[in-house]
Amino acid sequence: MNFGMLWLPIFILYNHTFQISFVSSFFYRFLPLFMTVLLSADAEECFNKVVNLFLENDRLNMTARYCKELGESYELQQDFRKAIDYLERVADLFENEEVTSSANQYKKKVAHLAAQLEQYPKAIEIFEETARQSVHSNLLRHSVKGILLNSEICELCKGDVEIDPAFAGTHEHKLLTDLAAAVDEEDVEKFTGSIKDFDGITRLDPWKTALLLRAKNKLHEKKNEEDDLT
Repeated sequence: MNFGMLWLPIFILYNHTFQISFVSSFFYRFLPLFMTVLLSADAEECFNKVVNLFLENDRLNMTARYCKELGESYELQQDFRKAIDYLERVADLFENEEVTSSANQYKKKVAHLAAQLEQYPKAIEIFEETARQSVHSNLLRHSVKGILLNSEICELCKGDVEIDPAFAGTHEHKLLTDLAAAVDEEDVEKFTGSIKDFDGITRLDPWKTALLLRAKNKLHEKKNEEDDLT
């Protein structure tokens, strides 16, 4: 089936009824088909045309909903670049509507995916931006420390460690200080032990664990390369 041709009945339906709700209902019925053929260029083209139609009619919630669905489907397929494209659109839509909590939710999701692609500067910028926005909100302030820790882990993967003063006196500060020392000393065992100690107090989520493992492997490779030269 040529999914690009789905645009034709959708366009005709809209021109005859001028009811965007009919278009939404029609499109939603076919959404599962889009999710099974995401690698099809014509399916994605049709999807984008429908989304643009929603935008032209100020149906921002519909646009965000469908972009979220497609972005998360790409994420499940581990096509993180395309997932980022659609989830960034969701974040922008919420930000334009000044729905800060929802915008930050999807920005952080984009940052997580960017870090998985080793786009650390992009991830760090997003984490720091959302932390700055969250610190002024009573509802979001509690999440700031976790967001900044994500940023610091990305810095570590990038090869830099600049511990934020906000961590002073916390378990996170000890973790980051110990990891920075382990990197300077090229001590893989110390690096591993620091993570294990922290995880015994505050459970690390899979994303943090994966990035810390990546940083550990880089440290191990660097140490082996230097040992080979001696």
